[in-house]
Amino acid sequence: MKLSVIIPVYNEEATLGEILRRVHEAGVHEIVAVDDGSADSSWSILEDSSAAIPELKLLRHETNRGKGAAIKTGVAHVTGDVVIIQDADLEYDPAEYRAVVGPIEAGRSDVVYGSRILGGNPASYRRYYWGGRLLSTVTSILFGQRVTDQHTCYKAFRTQLLRSLPLRESGFGFCAEVTALLLKKGVRIEEVPISYHPRSVGQGKKIRWHDGLHALRISLKHRFTGLRKD
Repeated sequence: MKLSVIIPVYNEEATLGEILRRVHEAGVHEIVAVDDGSADSSWSILEDSSAAIPELKLLRHETNRGKGAAIKTGVAHVTGDVVIIQDADLEYDPAEYRAVVGPIEAGRSDVVYGSRILGGNPASYRRYYWGGRLLSTVTSILFGQRVTDQHTCYKAFRTQLLRSLPLRESGFGFCAEVTALLLKKGVRIEEVPISYHPRSVGQGKKIRWHDGLHALRISLKHRFTGLRKD
């Protein structure tokens, strides 16, 4: 299967060059990097990297629209059979792509999440860890399927399935929305353990407490509107 990687980029000049190198070394079909209106040198780094990485495709938002918007832009341009999301920091290891997409390649699942919880990894802050656990537990209860790490970056999908979802969230709400839409549709999400190297707010971590409240609203909205189609 051809694997496409979508990298949303927003002000990641400190880590962008290194993550591009690591993704390139993972031997994927294509890398679709979407600069989401960065105000630093991220776009210049992407342009410079494209000369050395032939599978790198560059897209750009003139203004910052959010992670979800960048992912949706990327999804419209990928050509692989399977797509995985990659943050532009160094919290996740591209060497683990094959472990994440393995269940899809084996025909066991159409969606796989790389779970930091199953991997027994450290957390950058207790509030992020327990907030994520709470949101994942609520989602599991609402939709009747256990999900341990709803907000993991490493989500792999069959491309056509991801394109079929009516995604509307532009920011970090993407994770809650895509999970709710899949579970409401009756799609089984398989999880595999992954490693995780958390960074601090000072190092560039962008998600905040109010993003968690928004994620909760999204899950509740999707659970109690419309009917599940099995």
